Amino acid sequence: MRKNLTYDYIVVGTGPAGAVIAKTLTDDHQTSVLVLESGGNHDKDTPIMDSTFAPELEENFFPNYFWQGEGVPQEGIDDRSFEWTTGRLLGGGSSINGEQYVRPTTEVLQKWERLLGPLWSPEKAKRRFKRLEHYNGKTTNKNARGYRGRISIRQAPETPTAMASKLTIAIERATGYPTILDYNDPDTPLGPFTRWQLYQQPDGRRESSSTAFLSPDIMTPTGRGVNNRKLTVMFRTTALRILFSGKHAIGVEFLKDGKCVCAYSRKKVIISAGINSPQLLMLSGIGPAKVLKKAGIPIVVDNPNVGQRLKNHTLNFAVFTANSNDRPLPDLDPNALYTGGAFLPDPSGIDPDQRAVQLIGIGSEDRLTIAILYLQPKSRGSIRIQSPDPLNIVLADEGFLTDPDDMEAIKRIYRIYIRNIAQELARIDSSYKLLSPTLDIIDNDDRLEQFIKYNFDHNHHQQEFLRMAPLSKGGVVNRRGEVHGVQNLIVADASIVPFTVDGNTSSAAYLIGYTIAKQLCKKPIRKKNQQTYLEWEGE
Repeated sequence: MRKNLTYDYIVVGTGPAGAVIAKTLTDDHQTSVLVLESGGNHDKDTPIMDSTFAPELEENFFPNYFWQGEGVPQEGIDDRSFEWTTGRLLGGGSSINGEQYVRPTTEVLQKWERLLGPLWSPEKAKRRFKRLEHYNGKTTNKNARGYRGRISIRQAPETPTAMASKLTIAIERATGYPTILDYNDPDTPLGPFTRWQLYQQPDGRRESSSTAFLSPDIMTPTGRGVNNRKLTVMFRTTALRILFSGKHAIGVEFLKDGKCVCAYSRKKVIISAGINSPQLLMLSGIGPAKVLKKAGIPIVVDNPNVGQRLKNHTLNFAVFTANSNDRPLPDLDPNALYTGGAFLPDPSGIDPDQRAVQLIGIGSEDRLTIAILYLQPKSRGSIRIQSPDPLNIVLADEGFLTDPDDMEAIKRIYRIYIRNIAQELARIDSSYKLLSPTLDIIDNDDRLEQFIKYNFDHNHHQQEFLRMAPLSKGGVVNRRGEVHGVQNLIVADASIVPFTVDGNTSSAAYLIGYTIAKQLCKKPIRKKNQQTYLEWEGE
């Protein structure tokens, strides 16, 4: 080991989990952490700072901010293929996403707790979210929200537009669910609303894991810890593989300035690379033996669960004409981004208290588009490497609509929710008419199915493919993020989600990173019976 490249911890990735971990571990100013970030620091770039660029970033995948790649053709949607990408810059996906802040609901976290134990209980998750967030908005339950954390959350807009109000009233009348004020209050997870909660600072600038946890009070723009903080962030540094001594992770090999370099860890290697995490495990010898042998990679741990159980929410749209006098966003608040929305259960009536549908209003001068996300997909995909070359893109098969129940669920959303919303919108204002799909398409099963396939789009809510669970239940890591079968290796990001979250995934990644970081900060203490326990304030 080279002393000048040896640290207590090495973290790969600066997205929500990686940034939280790096900051939390170095808070004691005694612990040294090296963070590897494949992109650069673009926090001062206008497209990254200015929230109004968020929709454009998600549509165009600029190469200076994104990994470039494509998934395999999707059999369930006529062999169409979609981008396979995430942020390649400081802050990772949090620097280029759509900025929606959505906590997992109590129903989801109860499933986590039943599988993994009290560490992931809804009550503990709520306490951690309160510590993380700095909420700037309204709620009927102040005890459920945090006001002194580092993640600035803005409820926007302060004054909803006529278009947002009409959509919210229409959803309320169409579904029977009353309008809610705060969808992140565990007591009000269902219903329509006029104001989204966004990762934004009070002035509307983007808040990311970088601005919240790797800000100037934590490190310099070049990646050096300030005020004696033992933090080093290396930019434009691509992790290639994890280094092992037997079954112990001891470091990371990475590409820096065209050269292969090795850095070593005294304690743990922590992978927080999002959709790139399974590739890094497999290149390092952890994964399905058949795949690793074919690639000529020496096997460290044969775990067929690596890269399996890939889940992603579905995405479709309904388009309406709009009243040209209705503004989609307030003139003085273009950073509000969205024109109302809702969280709803499956319209079948099964599990009426569980979120299954996310509706997002996206307005323009003469159109209102409703983005439709189905949040409880059964279809599964997979991620596997093609070769030992770390620069060779993985074969990412998201498996969209391979389970027929998902298609039936989306059809129900159109037949019940969208049809009824269209009727109520037209009653409120005759200018609002459903353009796509038309009612005759909704009424025809075959045509509706073809419309859904043609209209299908892709979001970046990939999760579960390195599942946090026992090995026998599809697990890759345990409840503390520790990789099964090896020592000193942790995965902490949305890839380890054990059950699909019912909303956007970034808040779950922050929760995972913070929970695992606090576990690592525990101090061993001795009790009277001489057994060693771990102590964590507040737990």
